Amino acid sequence: MDIFEQRIKELRDELNRHNHNYYVLNAPTISDQEFDSMMRELQDLEEAYPQYGDPLSPTQRVGSDISKGFTQVMHEHPMQSLANSYSIDEVQEFLRRAKDGLGGESCEIVGEMKYDGTSISITYEHGRLVRAVTRGDGVRGDDVTANVITIRSVPLELPHDADIPDRFEVRGEILLPWSSFDKLNQERAYNEEPLFANPRNAAAGTLKLQNSAEVGRRGLDAIFYFLLGDTLPFSTHSESIEALKRWGFKTGQMDVLPSIEAVKDFIDHWDVERKTLPVATDGLVFKINSLRQQRTLGSTAKSPRWAIAYKFAPERECTRLQFVSFEVGRSGVITPVANLDPVLLSGTIVKRASLHNEDVIRTLDIHDGDMVYVEKGGEIIPKIVGVDLKQRKPDSRPLRFVHTCPSCGTPLVRIEGEAAWICPNKWNCEPQITGRIEHFVGRHMMNIDGIGEEVAVMLHRNGLVNDIADLYNLTHDQLVALDRFQEKSAQRILRGIDDSRQVPFARVIFALSIPFVGETTAKVLARNLHDIDTLMSTPAEQLASIDEIGPKIAQSIVEFFADSRNRDIVERLRAAGLQMSLTEEEMADHTDRLQGKKIVISGVFAMHSREEYKAIIEQNGGKNVGSISNATSFVLAGENMGPAKLEKARKLGIPIVNEEEFLSMIQ
Repeated sequence: MDIFEQRIKELRDELNRHNHNYYVLNAPTISDQEFDSMMRELQDLEEAYPQYGDPLSPTQRVGSDISKGFTQVMHEHPMQSLANSYSIDEVQEFLRRAKDGLGGESCEIVGEMKYDGTSISITYEHGRLVRAVTRGDGVRGDDVTANVITIRSVPLELPHDADIPDRFEVRGEILLPWSSFDKLNQERAYNEEPLFANPRNAAAGTLKLQNSAEVGRRGLDAIFYFLLGDTLPFSTHSESIEALKRWGFKTGQMDVLPSIEAVKDFIDHWDVERKTLPVATDGLVFKINSLRQQRTLGSTAKSPRWAIAYKFAPERECTRLQFVSFEVGRSGVITPVANLDPVLLSGTIVKRASLHNEDVIRTLDIHDGDMVYVEKGGEIIPKIVGVDLKQRKPDSRPLRFVHTCPSCGTPLVRIEGEAAWICPNKWNCEPQITGRIEHFVGRHMMNIDGIGEEVAVMLHRNGLVNDIADLYNLTHDQLVALDRFQEKSAQRILRGIDDSRQVPFARVIFALSIPFVGETTAKVLARNLHDIDTLMSTPAEQLASIDEIGPKIAQSIVEFFADSRNRDIVERLRAAGLQMSLTEEEMADHTDRLQGKKIVISGVFAMHSREEYKAIIEQNGGKNVGSISNATSFVLAGENMGPAKLEKARKLGIPIVNEEEFLSMIQ
């Protein structure tokens, strides 16, 4: 082993140890700067000496942007689901059945948290991760090894001195912590993308992304709760979990419970304490501790007889409304936001909750200083669901919606047929101006890094950027002259501005902040109209005839381009070199073979991933829809199509098309 190979090995071992300290033990021993310095040294050495490359190197945690479909893998042992219980009596009945199944033999029980994520099975051989597979249908799942490698709490290599079997399987839950979930949904809301309903859906969707670099960026976590193997030297489940901890795996709370009273105390304790956890939970799991007794009890076709889940009731808390603030969005819409006494919900401190619009305030009949009920469990964002009228003060007054813009003082205008009020002063109202700048530079629009809310406000207040086209006039000297602005920040922004000239036309449309034109609608417009001049000159009636556009969006587009200031911005962006039409390559990729067809995708596919099929449908003029109805043109079905969807399709007479038929259809 030469000195370079030795140094590479030392760095990998050191970085793996610090990853474990930080992501599993929550006890870092070095600074981020020191960690990054070692990581850069390892990256440089691996680049200089590729013969020492290793797919499990800490440098591979960032993932890759190469897309590929998932391979189907059979589980060596089926991944079953658990039977549910909702009361201590049902848990007691489970214990009675287990004792009967053991011929009256007494049994010890362990209690664990039930984490609300997506199940994963990981196989290790000779101390190295070799495969990670999703639960799938319980018999087989998707090989998502490339994505799981990016999760920093998942050990890639186990300690060399540990007494570890040559081969074993560990099962657990892939989770998106509340902090990462909130951050991700804030990004999606800002980009006008559909929000994830809960961390479980977000974790499942993230794990199935085709871009492992994006998976690594989102901050998934993993907690493990079950160990399988042919030569495991343990007699109890609790011993196996302790072994996982020693080997470097992140495990959850587990207690041995000697009596039904201890079980009840465990339930009562975690019904409160789970709210402080950084990840979502939806209950507890109780298991027979003895592995011999587990084998004796066995399983039904669906679930093991030696374990049961206990489900908590949905979370709801009552807290005081301090005041309501009225916030201005980039399109001028005024959103009332309830500012609350801090309350703990689903692992996060909730201080604010959207009231959406004036009609919601009226429906809830909220008064100043009311005690309000707030929910978050299973919801996208905290929301107020009611008022405790018994605690209302006699002299409290109903909330009143503002009539002038809270930022610029302009009288508000009610949108016809809508519940929203807007500020019409779009060119001189600061939150609208800076909001459009923030939107324009976003990751799904022009992807100009380094300009967030604070920088956008700074650029505007210093007279440098009054509209999005002004970004292309920024200079290095102007940026570094700003207060607390660093050289690297200026370089990053200018590099992002330069790179944005290559952003595809559809994203340019999205970035313009045309009211009601989100990411999907922008793609439809680009695919059908091909260039900005056609988009600006097409009448509302013709726009409305395009599938998915409709009269409301069409009128909004026409009104947007009827404003000479918007047209001037477009011309300045064109002069700056932005893409104002589809490229020849993009034109060649698009056909109208699926024009007007609404297609549901269901099942597992062999030749392309679900995301690739969605893109193919859009490229050929079709529309992806999530549920089957009379309007569905056909279902693109892979293996293991959901039985409910299959039954509904047959009932409605919707055609079922397999992969080969679909690919032949689009040639």
